[in-house]
Amino acid sequence: MAKLYFRYGAMNSGKTTGLLQTAYNYEERGQRVLLVKADVDTKGESTVVSRLGFSREVDLLVTPEDDVRALVRERALGDAASTAPLLDGVDCVLVDEAQFLAPRQVDQLMELVLIDDVPVLAYGIRSDFRTVSFPGSRRLLEIAHSLEELKTICRCGRKAIFNARKVGDRFVFDGDQVAIDGVDVTYESLCGKCYLDAGGTLLSE
Repeated sequence: MAKLYFRYGAMNSGKTTGLLQTAYNYEERGQRVLLVKADVDTKGESTVVSRLGFSREVDLLVTPEDDVRALVRERALGDAASTAPLLDGVDCVLVDEAQFLAPRQVDQLMELVLIDDVPVLAYGIRSDFRTVSFPGSRRLLEIAHSLEELKTICRCGRKAIFNARKVGDRFVFDGDQVAIDGVDVTYESLCGKCYLDAGGTLLSE
């Protein structure tokens, strides 16, 4: 029986590298995968990009309004997408930066699993630079069959759990939830203590 997996971790925990390795493992065995990511993730444009330098073109670049299940079925089945009872020909759906999905799109991934019997592996981070969860990640934590934490370390050697935003060399703790890692904005994975020492606070709503 297919399952919905959420593999999460702080920045630099190897999420995209793991996704690309999973895609390779499936394809090495002659199976077909579809790679999905949200278009809000402009890093790499229509590719998924690992910090180790590996990249791959995605199959589906989705907007917040898209029905992910319908798009996957259309890509897999062509003209038969609306009437075919099962999603034949796709062995796995892989989602990069899954935190950027809308909650209802996570529900659509679950429908792919439960109705179409296709495993879905979603990779992403739990919370933003203010320690507030992303809506997509929150929904995945609520309904995924399997949760797996991918670990990385802080500058001090402890396990990193938070994603601190930097502009230049300065940590910042206010601003929009989404700011893609790039020239002006970067991120550093920190443990809780180093996050507080850098000026962060723990928010509760």
